[in-house]
Amino acid sequence: MARTRDIHTNQSDLACDICGRTLLRGEHAETFLAGGSRRQVCDLCTARAQHEGWIRESGGDELELRHTRHDGRGRSFLDRLRGRRERAREVQEEIAAAGEGAPHEEDAPARRVPEPPRRPRHVRAVPTNADLKMQRALEIFNASDHTRTVGGVARSLGAPGVSVRPRTDRPSVVAITVMWELSWYRFEIDLSDEAGGVRRDAQGDELAELSTDEQEINAAADERGALHLDT
Repeated sequence: MARTRDIHTNQSDLACDICGRTLLRGEHAETFLAGGSRRQVCDLCTARAQHEGWIRESGGDELELRHTRHDGRGRSFLDRLRGRRERAREVQEEIAAAGEGAPHEEDAPARRVPEPPRRPRHVRAVPTNADLKMQRALEIFNASDHTRTVGGVARSLGAPGVSVRPRTDRPSVVAITVMWELSWYRFEIDLSDEAGGVRRDAQGDELAELSTDEQEINAAADERGALHLDT
């Protein structure tokens, strides 16, 4: 009688040491050195690894560090800030390409996103209470694909601050602003036309581009990118 042979693969599951995600077959992991240990980092988290001061095992980061020391000058605060902003943009571009398939524009500090063709309008009653408006807007947002964008950026840049507020000039519209130190997104939801879904109204790189009201945090995001009002 022929014996059944057990077949084993040599590939073991590999997880990113920053976001904890298990890499897919064929996905590349970069090796970094941190605290005397070797760390595996997925492509989406390399920017965060560099921000944390981890050094590529391949030597690219160490070579740049030696070059800076050889010049006898450390990078200025503005240079470091520009570098962090570039890394934040790279993360946003990767998330947009993977989750939404839309190109990332860099031509203006605050970039308005063209409004997609609207589906037939279905008018419905709008809550008159501000709290009910905000709660309903978050329910619609959490049912959309925009949570993937928020969750993906948060894995690299940390938890965002979130501002949810009904617009005074358009009572049926609720604005949601999701903010990091070097990046922000603004979404709008028209409660009188819920079939229209969530519209990404604008995005930018500087919190100074936002009004004082938009920077008042009254909500938070969980690890999946879903938003919840503070209680």
